[in-house]
Amino acid sequence: MQWGRLQVDVDCALRRGAWYRVAHLAPLEAILDVNRRPLRVPHYLVQVVSRPPTRWSVVPRPERAGELPVEWGPHYGVCPSCRERAALRGRPRRLECRRCRGEFEVAWDEEYLLDV
Repeated sequence: MQWGRLQVDVDCALRRGAWYRVAHLAPLEAILDVNRRPLRVPHYLVQVVSRPPTRWSVVPRPERAGELPVEWGPHYGVCPSCRERAALRGRPRRLECRRCRGEFEVAWDEEYLLDV
């Protein structure tokens, strides 16, 4: 089983920082399981890993992020288990997800999409 997430800052059906199960991988496209439906995306848009993610993704706030609270600031976290988004107040090493109750380390060292 493989996992994939958006690796380019573009607007599409994938949430930035969220990991999805890879249903099929071909040279030009990846088929991801998004809410129990297959979604075809160009392969170059997706980072693929062979182990399930275990750390919160730190995501830079998109320019047009109207649904995110302004007080969250320049970045937010995405839970590796359920894809819930959360504020990253300060620089926590670990964070508990309010939705799934999982507690995971925060991947400050990943530099996801750009330097944070």
